[in-house]
Amino acid sequence: MQRQPVVAGRFYPGDKASLEKEIGKYVAGAGQKKIDAIGCVSPHAGYMCSGGVAGALLSAIKPRDSYIILGTNHSGRGRRFGLDMSREWVTPLGTVGIDRDLAESILRSDVIEEDTLSHDPEHSIEVQLPFLQFLNRDFKFIPITISQGDLSEYTQAGKDIAHAVKDSKKRVTIIASSDFTHYEPQETAAEKDEMVIEKILDLDMEGFFSRVIKHNVSVCGYSPICVMMAASVALGAKNAKLIKYQTSGDTTGDFSAVVGYAGIAIY
Repeated sequence: MQRQPVVAGRFYPGDKASLEKEIGKYVAGAGQKKIDAIGCVSPHAGYMCSGGVAGALLSAIKPRDSYIILGTNHSGRGRRFGLDMSREWVTPLGTVGIDRDLAESILRSDVIEEDTLSHDPEHSIEVQLPFLQFLNRDFKFIPITISQGDLSEYTQAGKDIAHAVKDSKKRVTIIASSDFTHYEPQETAAEKDEMVIEKILDLDMEGFFSRVIKHNVSVCGYSPICVMMAASVALGAKNAKLIKYQTSGDTTGDFSAVVGYAGIAIY
């Protein structure tokens, strides 16, 4: 079975040549030293707005044989922690297979369940794949959608993912797909985003979660970020680096109501 792309031609070009040309504008050159990332945060908006951040981040980290991509469940459909292992995923750049051995190990979790329904309309995982295909032609991945929950669930899911990765002996990067503040003036968005990004850079999951909730910061993927942070710390992460930050206003010129995008590597 195959999952066909749902936002090709809208969030990114729908044909191979145009898509490769578009991504080529956003990725960094081959000369830079790559980060040995355990986890990262990558945006999931249309490439016109967030492609520069996603490209800077994903070209700054070392390629992997497998990626675990944690997406925001925007639709609310399906399981709250839903892993799709039944289908290959298709983009204009080709087909990406599932790392079934690692997926089966993750599904031993008490909170992560097998699910396709949450993935059918969801774009947050799909938009990461063309960048990975452009930068790393031979890899497998595991897609997991995450809905809002509580810290204990995020911590458990992160520990379960970390345990499966350790047992696999594979070198894996965990990508949390998220945008940051939504539809606020540029100055307000930048201030709010700096406040929560600070806690990601501190590897302080509880502090990040607390600031998102207390200050009503509209980080749509705070749940995937929390799970990624919990897993990364369990896998030994000690450092984090902000690779790039910008808002939609930096590309559209409209600073009245922007969306924030951050590319962060954890290692």
